[in-house]
Formats: sequence, C-alpha cells, structure tokens
Amino acid sequence: MNLTRAEARERAELIIVESYEVSLDLTKGDKVFGTTTAVNFTAIPGSSTFIDAVTETVHSVTLNGEALDPSVVADGVRIQLPELAERNELLVVADAPYMNTGEGLHRFVDPVDNEVYLYTQFEVPDSRRMFAVFEQPDLKATFTFTVTAPSHWNVVSNSPTPAPVETIPAVDGGARSVWEFAPTPRLSSYVTALIAGPYQSVSSEVKSSDGRVVPLGIYARKSLMQYLDADNIFDLTRQGFEFFEAQFGCPYPFDKYDQLFVPEFNAGAMENAGAVTILEGYIFRGKVAEAQVERRAITVLHELAHMWFGDLVTMRWWNDLWLNESFAEYMSHLAAVENTKFDRAWTTFASVEKSWAYRQDQLPTTHPIFAEINDLQDVEVNFDGITYAKGASVLRQLVAWVGPEQFMAGVREYFRKHAWQNTELSDLMAELETASGRDLDAWGQLWLETAGVNTLKPELSVDGEGAISSFAILQSAVEDQPTIRPHRLAVGFYNLTGAGKLERVHREELDVDGERTEVPALAGLQQPDLILLNDDDLAYAKVRLDPKSLETATAHLKDFSESLPRTLVWGSAWDAARDGETPARGYVELILANIAQESDSSVILVQLRQLATTLNFYVAEAHKEATAISAADLLWELAGAVPPASDAQLQFVKSYALLARSAGQLDTVSGLLDGSVVLEGLSVDQDLRWELLASLVAGGRADQDRIDAELERDNTSNGQNAAALAKAAIPTPEAKAAAWESIVVKGELSNALQASAVAGFSRVLDSSLLEPYVDKYFDAVPGIVASRTHALAQQIVVGLYPSQLTTQATVDRTDEFIAALPEESAALRRMMLENRDAVARALRARKADED
Repeated sequence: MNLTRAEARERAELIIVESYEVSLDLTKGDKVFGTTTAVNFTAIPGSSTFIDAVTETVHSVTLNGEALDPSVVADGVRIQLPELAERNELLVVADAPYMNTGEGLHRFVDPVDNEVYLYTQFEVPDSRRMFAVFEQPDLKATFTFTVTAPSHWNVVSNSPTPAPVETIPAVDGGARSVWEFAPTPRLSSYVTALIAGPYQSVSSEVKSSDGRVVPLGIYARKSLMQYLDADNIFDLTRQGFEFFEAQFGCPYPFDKYDQLFVPEFNAGAMENAGAVTILEGYIFRGKVAEAQVERRAITVLHELAHMWFGDLVTMRWWNDLWLNESFAEYMSHLAAVENTKFDRAWTTFASVEKSWAYRQDQLPTTHPIFAEINDLQDVEVNFDGITYAKGASVLRQLVAWVGPEQFMAGVREYFRKHAWQNTELSDLMAELETASGRDLDAWGQLWLETAGVNTLKPELSVDGEGAISSFAILQSAVEDQPTIRPHRLAVGFYNLTGAGKLERVHREELDVDGERTEVPALAGLQQPDLILLNDDDLAYAKVRLDPKSLETATAHLKDFSESLPRTLVWGSAWDAARDGETPARGYVELILANIAQESDSSVILVQLRQLATTLNFYVAEAHKEATAISAADLLWELAGAVPPASDAQLQFVKSYALLARSAGQLDTVSGLLDGSVVLEGLSVDQDLRWELLASLVAGGRADQDRIDAELERDNTSNGQNAAALAKAAIPTPEAKAAAWESIVVKGELSNALQASAVAGFSRVLDSSLLEPYVDKYFDAVPGIVASRTHALAQQIVVGLYPSQLTTQATVDRTDEFIAALPEESAALRRMMLENRDAVARALRARKADED
C-alpha cells in the first residue's frame, strides 16, 4: 500500500499523464462497484512502471491493445506496466470494494429511510481505491467521469452535473441512469471527487471577479435538509469569493462550487476541486455553541482558499503538505476577520489552533514544519498539529516578518506564474523575497527546518518612582530542541481603568532575536499593571508574565476589554499548569473564577475542555474526587447565574453533565432529562438529551433499556452514534467486555460508530473498570495496525490507550512495548510515544499539585 518518494520521483521522470476516462457502475450491490479506467500517457520508450489500484477483482488489463498477463496485478495494489511505448493507452477493468472507514468510496445507509449515500475521500493516497491511477500529486491530468447509478440519485463530481444521457429500464431494483461529466482541468488525483445518492440540494450563485456567474450548491441527506442553514453558508461563501479573488488577484478557477455535507466523515472537510465534502456534524439539529458555528465558518473559508492554494497550484510532493494546509488555515482566519461577522477569529486561532500547536510541538515526536516525507506512511503520521496549527502560526509570523502587503503581493505573483502546475516551498519563498526585499533563507532554516517552541519572558527594573529603567526580552529553548529564533512581535502595556477594565495604554512592535533582546524604547515609561509579550499574537512562542503582571492577571483576567489579550493570558496559565510549573488546582480556580465573564464562545469551549483534562489527569490523586465534584457544582451555579438561553449557559450545562459524578449531581442531570428540573432558557433538544443520558449511563443511573428507548425516539445516524457511545459507557465488566469485543475483536463497525464506541469505553468514573484491558490492549494493537486502515487503527491505538490509569506502571508498560517494536513500526511507535507522553506529563502535573 505504500509509495516512496523515490518511486514517485522515478515515475514522474518516466511518464507524463494526459487524461483519465473513468467509468463507474454503482448498481452492482452493496459490496463492490464496477470501475473501468482508460489512461492516456506518454513515456520513455522501453521503460517500465506501475499504476496504483486497490481492487477486489481485476478483470482485465490492456496496454496499447494487448492484454497483459494476470501476474501484473498479483498484489491487488499495483499493476505493473512493462515495455511502455512513447504514447500509451491503458485500460483497466475491475471491481473495487466500497469502504466504511471514511476512505476511498465510502458507503452509508441512512437508518431513517434506508437510502444509500456515497462519497469519496482521497487524501492522501486513496483515489486508487476508486480507479486505477498514478497516485502522486505531481502527475496532474484531466479526468472524465461517467457514472451509472440509480435514476433517483443525484451525482456530483468536479465538473458541473450533466443531465443523464441514458436511462436503463428497471430490472431488479429500480431504473438506472448514466451521467457523463465533462473533462476537468488538469488536477491532482487526490482532489477529484464523486458524491452520489439521493442527496437533496439548494442552489444559488456568485459573480466572479472576471464577470462569470458561478453556480453554488449545498447538498445534504434528505433526512437532514430540514436543519440545513443554507443562507448562512451561501453568505460565507460569497464573502470568501470576494475576499480571496481580491487578495489573490485571480478569479475562482473552476466552473461551479458545490459544498456537500456527507455522513461518517473522518475530517472537517476536503478540498475536492469544485465539490467540497464537509463533515455532516456541521448541520446543527439543535442549539449549539456559537464556537461551533464559527468553526464551521472557518472550515468553509479554509476549503474555499484551497481552490487556489492546493487545487489550482499544487505541491509537488507531500513534504509541502504543511504549506498547503497552513496557508488555507491562515487565509481562512484572515478572511473571517476582515470580511465576515466573525471578526474575532484571531482570538479563536489563539485559543484553538495555537494551543494545539504548542501541545504537539512539546511531544517527543515533534518534528520540523518542513518534514522529510519519504513515503505515504510518513504523510499519515505527520498529518498533525505541526502540519496545520504550527504551520499556520508560523505563516502568520512570516506575514508579520515580511509585511502583510508584501506577503500578498508575493502570493499574487505565485498564482500568476504557477497556475495548474506543481510547486515547491522555494517557489513561494522566492516570490515573498522579491516582494519584501527580505532574505528568507536563514528565517526558513530556523523556523521551518527545526522543531520546538521557544519561551519568552520579560526582564525589567523599575526605579523608586515606578518608571522602567531597563527592559529586555529573554528567550529560551528546551534542551532537546535548542534553537533560538527571530520573532516579530508586539509588547502591550495594560492598566486598570477607573471602571475596573484592563485597557491597553502602549504598544511596542519590534524584532526579537537571540537569548536576550534589549528594548530601550520602553525605558522611562511607567510600569503598567500588566505587561503582555506577544500582544496581538503575531509570534509563535510560549509567554510568561512578570510577578506584578501575573498578580494582575489572576485578579482581573475577566476585566480585559478585548478578547485576544485575555486569551493569551488564558493560554499562558494553561501552559504553566500543563508544564507542572503551577498547581493544577490553581488553574481550576482561575477558570471557575473567570469563565462566567468570558465573552468569546470559542474561548469558553476550550477552557471547559481544558478544565475536564485538568480534573481528570493533572489534579493530584488525593484531591481529584473532591475537586471534580466542587468544580461541577460551581458550573451548575454558573449555568443558573448567566443570562437564560445564552451561549455560556448551554456550554456550562454540557460541561456539568460531562463532569457529574456525585449523587446530587446525577439527580440534577436526571431531572433535566425527564423535565423535573428546569433551567430558565435552556432548551433540552435531542442532541442535549443524548449528552445527559450518557452522563447518567456513565454514572450508573441508566441502562441498556434506557438507551434503547432513546434510540427508538431518535433512530437517526446521530442517534446511533450517541447510542454506541452510551452503550460502551455502561459501567459494568460485562458492558466493557462487549464493547471491547465489538471494537477490537470483531472490528466490523464503521469509522463513526467505532469512534463513538471508543469514546464510550474510556468514559468511566471508576478507572478500575479498565484495568483488565491493559495487557489486552498491548497485545492487540500490533495486529490492529497491520490489518486495518490508518484511520481506524489510529482511533483504537489512541482512544483505547489506558491513559485513565495514570500511574508509573502505565508508563513502564508502554516503555516495554515500545522497546520491543520492530524498526518498521514507525507509525505505531509514534502513536505510543505520544500516548506515553500524556501520562508522563500528567504525573509531573500531579506531583506539582500535591501540596
């Protein structure tokens, strides 16, 4: 299944692909579909290569009119192509399996109406699961799809959907029709797409900067259309078109733009050219936190940015995957701030993306942003917080370093020169250097080719009148990642006003380099109540506060007038708690004392998640139970104190249900579910009902009969996933054994149901329920990784790791396992190192919280 970079480079030197004509028959039953691929390509005469194809059965392979021996398809993954001519025509006729893993051509049956829905997910190496293909991003070609499917279906691909050219009379299961799509522009295979089924749609349009009217479509399953907020998504899409076309100096490059919400999706979305697939969870069945609405907006803008950066201009090889994703992530937040109502998206970026990046960058498996990708397995394990979040953070730092106008000028020239081609990082950096006049070689080496995060601290002296006599910024790095880097950042001074608000009174922007940077411009100014390094969050670094600033922040965190500086202080406090520099219970107190006054929904969401992590893992064992009960009680008080029906109220109730463990708390949750407890303004909709029920199940207050009754009430895809979680959370040895059998032994669950069951299995109030599965886990995971796709294996290896048993024994058992792994188990080794690090970090944090 693997492909090395060396093989890809050699193949690209041998062949140039012109076109694919792919014919698919989706009417052959529920296991396989028919796939016929005709490829036209040129080659060095007499050379040999291979084409990728993951198949159930290959019926024939014909090269230049001659049938090849069946031995060329012996492994079911590659088809060997010997003795190529200068111009070649290859025809592969096969059956390929439908997937239920969220990879390749995924097949889903809607429990509401038993209708079948299909969609593709090809990133990184999975277009070969649908048709024979030279699967590497630098072998672009045109693609022509012809699809036979049930006549009542909608069929969507990269080109506009045509009217069916033929309808085949019903024989045994309904009429069939044939759709013949027009050829695409030259694309990499991983951004081609097919979405088919009785999806319903809403249509609109947008006028492009070149005068074209571009059709817009939004698609979803029939049973979800009643919840679709199409107007909001269309508005965001138009705002994105306007912003990106202006910034990039380039009209939208495709003929239409469809956004399709699909079931059981493994990621947030995928940038298929003109046919973006999006996580179905972004269709909200009830009230959700505004943070989730904003996250959907960022996702919509992220995928739209990819139409230019990724689809129009594509990386040559996967070592530039970080740039592809980081650019879209940076531009989506910039577009949100500058051209939508989500004008505080940089606050979200700081609290969500950067916290992810800092966490990933402090793992033992961290790696440079520009990582060496030797094969496809390297891509899969490097699809992480460095690729997305650190890359985007450093890209924002690059914008500050070269200047925003200069950055976009370089990007515009980049698109002009390289449209429909493949590029490398150096192609973009060359344009940025020309536009800005800055030499970026040293900058790139320090930021892109080394790993780790620096820490910045202020050092100041103050005279008897309270004036600053000297000010310096100290930069440090950890021993394992010792690089000291240049930073463009701002220093903010904040004072408490008469109204009790923390307001910025001075801002100084400067270049920081080396272990010590003097800032003479701040000398002579009065020491403020709080000094914030990296104000406006331009740099990528952990920040610490001086003693006076820490005192002010602790007492007045809620009093910042602006959300971004408050978020940066939140982040500094979280770093200190995770690093074991401050007691975990102090961080819990900080959250609970300030969270009710927090105005940003995403910040509330992140802080509540971090509160749960702190209570479960970082609070010392002796204080864990009492601290968790006290925290949940206070959350319930806050839910009743904040405005009724507010975003904060909903989030506090959900967090309360997640943490509930005492008899009184479970009584309250039960009352919310049955209606005997009413909280003014709180609407207990179906999705909230499932969260409340899961709380009761984990607390031993509800059983399988109660889960079955709720599923009868909500027998939908959402309901089935929620029921799978609840069933696995039943706190009995028998229920845990049944969940383990289903997930690990049988392994027949779809990706979505497996993810739910894994989450439920690990949701325990009494961790002793998981003790019998420690040895079973370590015995099972090598076989899991060997036999299942990466997405499913990762769910199990990470999700079932016994992190709830936060002991040195867990660390030691993990060390034994890692030491025994063979050298070729790189992906499993990495996952286990990260699992181990989480427990080791938790033990350090608990020790700091013991006093």
